Amino acid sequence: MSLYSVLDKILDSRDATVGGGAASAVAGAMAAGLVGMVARLSLGKEYGLPDERYLALAEELDELVKELAQGAQDDEKAFLGIKAAFALPKGTEEEKTQRRAAVETAAVGAATVPLENGHRAARVLEICGELDGRSNPAAGSDIAAGAMLARMAVTDCALNVDANLPLIKTPEIRRDLEGRARDLKDRAK
Repeated sequence: MSLYSVLDKILDSRDATVGGGAASAVAGAMAAGLVGMVARLSLGKEYGLPDERYLALAEELDELVKELAQGAQDDEKAFLGIKAAFALPKGTEEEKTQRRAAVETAAVGAATVPLENGHRAARVLEICGELDGRSNPAAGSDIAAGAMLARMAVTDCALNVDANLPLIKTPEIRRDLEGRARDLKDRAK
């Protein structure tokens, strides 16, 4: 599985193996790439930050690109885990109990992946704020596009956590994930 495989599935309306979680991670990766480019285009120009800071931000963003690209793939795997759990037999009470436990375990994983991706995208958004007004003005549309993509990624990652909550029956786990998703949404404001 590669990022291109995930992207092909996102773009294919007939393929239901990936959805908003993977798309959000891809959007976050694109945001990180754009913003990293802006940081590099600001080197040696004295736009308000020292070159060492621009370079450090660009390198951090390069790492976030990789992590978010992997996060898109992880989101697909998490969804396939839920699908596999729902495919378990449910003929006996014991099978039903095992199936319910497997579905909940898979749902926790499927909620955790977008939560992690959302935090990565939120970091991209923070870096956009740091570069705002202190980066190459010729790349102003790129920083704006990066900020919009990152904000969308953060918000939709939180919504993907919410989408998995009905499958999580353990109250303390569900409350914890609800709170973490709410905190993530607040970071996108």
